[in-house]
Amino acid sequence: MFNSISGLVSAKGIESVFIFNGSIEWEITMPSNDIQELKLNDECRVLTWLYHREDQMKLFGFCAERRRNTFLELLKVEGIGPKGAVKIMSGITQDDLEKALENGDLSRLEAVPGLGKKTAQKMLLSLKGKLVQTQSGSTVSTAYNDLIEALVGMGYERKTAMQALEKAEAGIDKSLPAAEKEKLLFKEAIVNLSNS
Repeated sequence: MFNSISGLVSAKGIESVFIFNGSIEWEITMPSNDIQELKLNDECRVLTWLYHREDQMKLFGFCAERRRNTFLELLKVEGIGPKGAVKIMSGITQDDLEKALENGDLSRLEAVPGLGKKTAQKMLLSLKGKLVQTQSGSTVSTAYNDLIEALVGMGYERKTAMQALEKAEAGIDKSLPAAEKEKLLFKEAIVNLSNS
């Protein structure tokens, strides 16, 4: 429903930020790491996710798409709700969370405030390989983010999907029109994933 809200940061709390937009002041629940990035009385854009139940509506916000994606992935883990996801994201940096999940570092995850051993184990099982970002040295362009997301949606791990696209990109004619190149890349990536 709401993708983002832009406006003036009118107030900051421990768990939420207030953004004045037009004649409306929005209260948005955010991880503390994201709140710290915002400066009082500065213009900002916050990516949002709306929680809606019969008795409650609440907006959750994030400073970057990467952060919102992490929140949405955490919600897929059994036993983690919106408040729990925000608490986890407040207790560990994005890079540390990705590293812990990629390396299977259960003790690092257990050190996050409010995260028990069982939930940490569920996180490892559910999210390993799903939060990995494209490395700076990767040849896969950010233009192929949609392809990566499509492959992740088909059940492949993000890291594996990126590697398959890199391999596919190496064998494709660079002079092809963008749409044709993208279609061919996707097809080749699936072939690579099927053969691995």
